Formats: sequence, structure tokens, C-alpha cells
Amino acid sequence: MSISLLDLDLDGMTAFCEQLGEKRFRATQLFRWIHQRGASDFDQMTDLAKSLREKLKGRAHVAALPVVQEHVSADGTIKWLFDVGGGNAVETVFIPEDDRATLCLSSQAGCAVGCRFCSTGHQGFSRNLTAGEIVAQLWFAEHQLRARRGTSERVISNIVMMGMGEPLQNYGALVPALRTMLDDHAYGLSRRRVTVSTSGVVPMIDRLAQDCPVALAVSLHAPEDPLRDNLVPLNRKYPLAELLGACRRYLDHAPRDFITFEYCMLDGVNDQPEHARELIALVTGAAGMPAVPCKLNLIPFNPFPASGLRRSPPAAVAAFARLLSDAGIVTTVRKTRGDDIDAACGQLAGDVQDRTRVGERMAKLRTIPIKPVA
Repeated sequence: MSISLLDLDLDGMTAFCEQLGEKRFRATQLFRWIHQRGASDFDQMTDLAKSLREKLKGRAHVAALPVVQEHVSADGTIKWLFDVGGGNAVETVFIPEDDRATLCLSSQAGCAVGCRFCSTGHQGFSRNLTAGEIVAQLWFAEHQLRARRGTSERVISNIVMMGMGEPLQNYGALVPALRTMLDDHAYGLSRRRVTVSTSGVVPMIDRLAQDCPVALAVSLHAPEDPLRDNLVPLNRKYPLAELLGACRRYLDHAPRDFITFEYCMLDGVNDQPEHARELIALVTGAAGMPAVPCKLNLIPFNPFPASGLRRSPPAAVAAFARLLSDAGIVTTVRKTRGDDIDAACGQLAGDVQDRTRVGERMAKLRTIPIKPVA
């Protein structure tokens, strides 16, 4: 049976090469060819012994996920829809900015958390992605973008695990994928520039702190438990006191000295001045729990019919942000990107919102003819 080499971090690649009777340095060479140079054809890997290349042809492969659709926004954002088999598709979004280039990756086909404001959750949960399927999104995007720009220099500077799915509910695939992103023989990304976003899976936050600490973003969205129970059902299992305790513990290991709290602004639901004051009390310790060093990222809601929710007016968002800033909390308002291609936060379900019909849709769609990576 042929193994996907995108599933393997460097330790896994070393173990695989040892099974083939090869030394560790061969694993490093192979890892570099795949991730740094984007190679998928073993014959191109000219510094590998011919005997090894022949072994690899029979036992391993490197393959991109099939691209079903590609959309390019007027603001330069690119969204790819990838076929992951079984009638399932996931989306990956590239967001270029003046000082960085961010890739938003999916970790699951669908999502089981069911946050009220997220369209992905309304499509239901299909399955976890493998480590290779997570890495394949980066592998494809990085080398496609290099080819299009005519450069051998790295294009993607930041990774956010904020696409479809709850990353910490796919922990076994997430960690080896993160290790590949961070490895200097692969993409060499800084731990500060790789962010895992979670709705609050407390035990896995603690595990991530020990196994592979990267930047952490927590989908907060409410300053007290009853409201958060309604917006983020996972809160019923891991309420705010437990979640904030895990955040404080994580900071002992994190590459940054703060946690990013994400807060989707919902008209008349969580955007009133009293909510801002409760939020200030929650994170500064005035509510009775120890303070959590943090940054607040206010996110404009992107409406979809099934939610029954509305976007907060700009004036309400500005007033909310001002109260937080006046309290000494670093606060940003996220600029929406890719609205015209359904690539903004909360819109990642896109063409796969109704997963019962995705197979039919995908069969009708013309696969975009994109030149394979070398």
C-alpha cells in the first residue's frame, strides 16, 4: 500500500526511511525536496540514490488535493475548494496583506461544535482530515503561489488554523501537521506566526502547551456563561472559568505573552456596553478570576440565512472597541476580506453548506485546470 509522504513530519519520514534501509540524512533530503521545493516526482530528486527513488515509487506518493474551484477576490484574497473524497470538500483561504501573507487552513470536513454564528457548523460534521490533508493545503498554496509569482522565495508567512473544523478535536492529525509547518527543513515558520484557533477544548489546550506550543486564539464571543452556552455549545462542557484557567496555563509555554480572544459582534446579542464592561471584568480579573493577558479581536459577523443573527452596526462596534481600549485592553477590529467570494470568517462553508448535496454539486462543477507543482 502506498503511503502519502505529506502525512509524515520529519520524525515520521525518518522512521519510514529506516524501514527502507536508509539513513536519517536521506529523510531530511526527501523532506526538503517535498516541502521546500514542492517536488512530487521522485525522479526529480536527483541527489537521492536511484535505488531509493525506485523504492519510493512503489511504496509512497506525494499528491495535491484535487481542486474543485478557485475564486479570486477583488482584494487579492484567493479561496480554493479542495475535494477530500466521499462527497466532502474543504476550503483554504489565502489573504495577502502589506506586511504578511496569511493562509487559513481547514482541519475537518464540516464541524461538530455548532456555533450559532458560523455557517460551517450548519453543514454538520463529516470527518477529520489527515495530517497530510492539512499539510497538502499549505503545500499546494505555497508552491502554486511561487510559480505564479515567478519566485523561489517563501510566499506564505503566517498560518491560521481558522478554517473549517475545530482543530483541537482533530489533535492527532493537527500536531504532526504543525510540526511540519515549523520545521526548518520544510516551511520554517515561526511559532509566533502559526496560530491555532479553538472554541475552547480545555484538555487539548493543555496538551498543545506541552506538545507543540504555537500562538493561541480562543473563540470567546460572550463574557458570561449563559450567553456563551447559547452561542458556543461547547461552553456547556468547558465553561468560562475552566477555559480561562487553561489560557493562563498555556501562557507559561506560548511563544507570545498574550492570548488572542476572538469576539464575533452580533447585533443586540453580545455588542452592548454592558457586555463590554462584563468582558473587561472577565479578562482583567475584576470578575473574581485571575487576569488573562490578552488581545481582543472584534470580528464583524457575516450573515447567512440559517443563523437568525445580524451584524452589529459599525457605530456599535466602534463604541464597544473604545470601551475595551479605554480599559487598557489591546483591541482590533478585523477587516473583512474576500466577501465577494464567500471567504470571510464564518462563510467558509461556501458551496458545501449542504453536505448532502455536495457530491452532486461537485460532479457538475468543472475542475479548475491548474498546472501541477513540479
